[in-house]
Amino acid sequence: MQLDLTDKVIQVAAASQGLGYAIAEQAAAEGARLCICSRDPDAIDAAAQRIRDRGAEVMATALDVRDGAAVAAWTEACIERFGRLDGLVVNAGGPPAGGFDEFEDADWQAAFELNLLSAVRLIRAARPALARSQGAVLTITSSAAREPIDALLLSNVMRSGVVALVKSLSRTLGSEGIRVNNLIPGTIETDRLRALHGQMAQAMGTSVEAVQEHVCAQIPLGRLGQADEFARAAVFLLSPIAGYISGANLQIDGGALRGLW
Repeated sequence: MQLDLTDKVIQVAAASQGLGYAIAEQAAAEGARLCICSRDPDAIDAAAQRIRDRGAEVMATALDVRDGAAVAAWTEACIERFGRLDGLVVNAGGPPAGGFDEFEDADWQAAFELNLLSAVRLIRAARPALARSQGAVLTITSSAAREPIDALLLSNVMRSGVVALVKSLSRTLGSEGIRVNNLIPGTIETDRLRALHGQMAQAMGTSVEAVQEHVCAQIPLGRLGQADEFARAAVFLLSPIAGYISGANLQIDGGALRGLW
């Protein structure tokens, strides 16, 4: 299937590594031109060069998605560089783990800025250009938005807010031709996950292999997901081929989530 992304322009936030990078790489492989960002200037420049080495055109920017002015400037620079914008991937790292008694007001505010308000600002900045191109917004959240995780209270709340934003905007922006969808990653093998499994192994006094075996036993498909599997779903939803899909929450988790919706 041809996804018809040749020469389309896609913005990907938090794209220096992990799922954001995988989406950028896959979009480039389908012919898209890219505007990517992350907080670390060296990391985002290195990521951009890896993609350029495969023949894609990439604009890399160092910025913090919690900075509204920087987000707006990034979008403006992207449109000035390429003349258009066809897709936006809303992505950011997760807030710290912990329960209700562990967080003060400042922690809640920081999580709000990182995960929910950044989504609002990214979409607000991209909206006029996406309306002109009849483009798409894709947010990346977490399984915590479907099944709350006790140790991830801030993520439970803020990621769920992003899902509500997606559903609301799919209705109100549909008249402008903008599609808005959300992807829910399950246990996808990334550097972040490997580091987490290493921490778990150390805390439990066992091996990383034992931790991964336990994790995989909870997944019906019996294995970790791969970043490129997640990225292919993302690029499909960004593409014109998915032209009648909006307001959807698609889980890429090997069947792990138990909910009916």
